[in-house]
Amino acid sequence: MAPRTKWPSAVVDLADARDDRRLRDYQARLRAVLETNRKALSRLFQSGLIFTRAGARLGRDLLLAHQHLLKVADLLARLGELSARGARDRRDAEAEALYAQVQALLARTSELSARSDGLLARER
Repeated sequence: MAPRTKWPSAVVDLADARDDRRLRDYQARLRAVLETNRKALSRLFQSGLIFTRAGARLGRDLLLAHQHLLKVADLLARLGELSARGARDRRDAEAEALYAQVQALLARTSELSARSDGLLARER
């Protein structure tokens, strides 16, 4: 007979662990994109390009991207609340819908930020 340990081994729900990892990955991606967006806005102002027509348009695009990122932060907060609750089946469907929104907003933000990189690189 095997000796009993003092502490029972913990059972880990791999689906919950995957969900937690996915949420952390998106949060890290959000932080990185927010920092990139902030740096692009700073360069736009520091270079004086904000006062040109193209720079003003780019500034609006970067502010729109920032609004998208704030919405992503809200969606990720909702996802964090969902993972704290039970009812796995309903939660999974709702979480997938929220993740789809997050993915779409991050893609749109990346597109807007890519425009800024091109303009700022040309003006150097």
